[in-house]
Amino acid sequence: MKVTDKMCVNSLKMLSIDMIDNAKSGHPGIALGAANILYTLYTRCLNINPHDPNWFNRDRFVLSAGHGSALLYATLYMSGYDLNISDLKSFRKINSLTPGHPEHGTTPGVEASTGPLGQGVGNAVGMALAERYYESMFKKHNQGESIIDYYTYVLCGDGDLMEGVSYEALSFAGTQVLDKLIVLYDANNISLDGPIKSTFTESVVDRMMDFGYDVQIIENDIDSIEKAVKKAKKSKKPSFIYISTIIGEGSKYQDTNTVHGKPLDSDDILNLRSSFELTTDPFVLSAEVLEYWHKKITDRCSLMYENWNKDKIALSNANKHIKMLFNNIESNELAIDFDLNNFTVSDDYEEDLRDTNQKIMNIIARKSPYFLGGSADVASSTKTIIFNEEAMSSTEVLNRNIPFGVREHAMGAILNGMALSNLHVFGSTFFTFSDYLKPAIRMSALMSLPVNYVFTHDSILIGPDGPTHEPVEQLISLRSIPNLNVLRPADINEVLGSWDVALKSKCPNAIVIARSSLPKLKGTKPELVSHGAYMVKKERKHLDAILVASGSELYQVLRISEELDFIGINTRVVSMVSQELFDKQSTDYKKQLLPSDTLIICVELSTPNNYYKYTHPKYVIGIDSFGYSGQSKDVSEKMLVDYDTLKSRIEKMIRNF
Repeated sequence: MKVTDKMCVNSLKMLSIDMIDNAKSGHPGIALGAANILYTLYTRCLNINPHDPNWFNRDRFVLSAGHGSALLYATLYMSGYDLNISDLKSFRKINSLTPGHPEHGTTPGVEASTGPLGQGVGNAVGMALAERYYESMFKKHNQGESIIDYYTYVLCGDGDLMEGVSYEALSFAGTQVLDKLIVLYDANNISLDGPIKSTFTESVVDRMMDFGYDVQIIENDIDSIEKAVKKAKKSKKPSFIYISTIIGEGSKYQDTNTVHGKPLDSDDILNLRSSFELTTDPFVLSAEVLEYWHKKITDRCSLMYENWNKDKIALSNANKHIKMLFNNIESNELAIDFDLNNFTVSDDYEEDLRDTNQKIMNIIARKSPYFLGGSADVASSTKTIIFNEEAMSSTEVLNRNIPFGVREHAMGAILNGMALSNLHVFGSTFFTFSDYLKPAIRMSALMSLPVNYVFTHDSILIGPDGPTHEPVEQLISLRSIPNLNVLRPADINEVLGSWDVALKSKCPNAIVIARSSLPKLKGTKPELVSHGAYMVKKERKHLDAILVASGSELYQVLRISEELDFIGINTRVVSMVSQELFDKQSTDYKKQLLPSDTLIICVELSTPNNYYKYTHPKYVIGIDSFGYSGQSKDVSEKMLVDYDTLKSRIEKMIRNF
């Protein structure tokens, strides 16, 4: 039997449909409509080694249209990745290697967790940005030559491009001229609810050209796709390939929304199998088809892979900087020597906590070239600028201040792509606007990516900016995300401790910084931040109450505690830097710090529900309404959280307990 490309594509389509039919769940439309695209990429374009899926110089492929997971898994299996037919039969089943949407770290060959539309586009932009950074870094240490040279491909659909995050990210990539980013657009003009003519009528082509992309419009056939990719790889701009596809092509429901996310009926499947000229049973593939597919990848990639590894060994042996770069980026052990014992802080230290945080971030930046990031156009306010470096640009690619522009959502998605490429990254904005990038933060947590989010202007005390800029519910919102550390330091010691936690973490961290000028507080300990909460002031005699606070409120609560001492009320003060870290401590530690038979009063200028797990709601002093525009003093008085009112409320609670 002479195997042809058409036979391979038909086998790929049918295998995808078998998976969806077996699971009684999935998306057959993209599996039938975009199979040509994935077949062409994997057999003719991508530089990969299925037996070494983490090869550092591999091309990256991101399926932003993550509902097409069956097509991706079938492609990975047929390409020779470590999947078997049993895995494909377990599609969408618990604990399988083939979950409903692609999950990074679960399936060999899956570069990013995708499904929330548009996120994968942002991830791909981050990967392309990381490649350019690595390539330039190697050139710097190797006489202008680099063996880091890979492309990032992303397949997106109409839904991806309707989401704002994709256009934020694509605009950023155009501004940065990321010429190794290749976007393939599965343009089938159908979304879940019907034709897109009622929801999405703009000219995508014109918009991408305005963004600075090399745009091609092609038909959905293998040769056209390969030709377009080859042209894209020669371009000095990022590329956008518009591919006219038919959703569910070959099904009786083709070109309708019915075929988007609903398994095909048995008659339709039988007709497809017949039209594809496949006589095998479900999940049975021709050995000749698999051999042909594998050979196309091997013939094209194996020698390239072997030569690259030889060059890597030779360069590493000849250049200690190159060896260090490879050791760090391939092992993903970008440990930064941030020994807390190296820091001494004078007792009279006091300054704006944003400035303190910036100094500490710059200490980190001096210790590692892999520490980089930026802000959503507010770096001068959040104070997250790396000193002595200008903004990263298409010509100054090793500058580590990334100008994301006013694109919070894309910033998070791009940072995730950079973290997936083994870089230590940070992004910053005002705390209220963390809401704009919460979907990306959730994906950071889902993928366990150590992305560091730095949020400033952390409470109603920013006053004059008014309620639109005064965070209230943001702390409880972020604290509700699994696998995310939220740290709210109170002074320089706790900022140091927060970064120590972040640099050692295997998950994302949100460091929430006050805009206020704050002194070094008596009793704070950098090394105890990792406990989440700890005692900063012990009761003098008998214990009347425990006062718990975080951030700038800790300064107020410590002063109140000292005053209460003078009138015979003995209080312990606990700094709650991170609820997530505290909740992971041993039961004994938690009971000793916050014994259940003692009055516990919690103070934090945020939604009070945050603290109901530690004490009765009536002993939580928080904020349960939006703020006001005015001077900080006036706003705090209006909301009954000024110093005198706080002291009176706390004293009354203790006396009435």
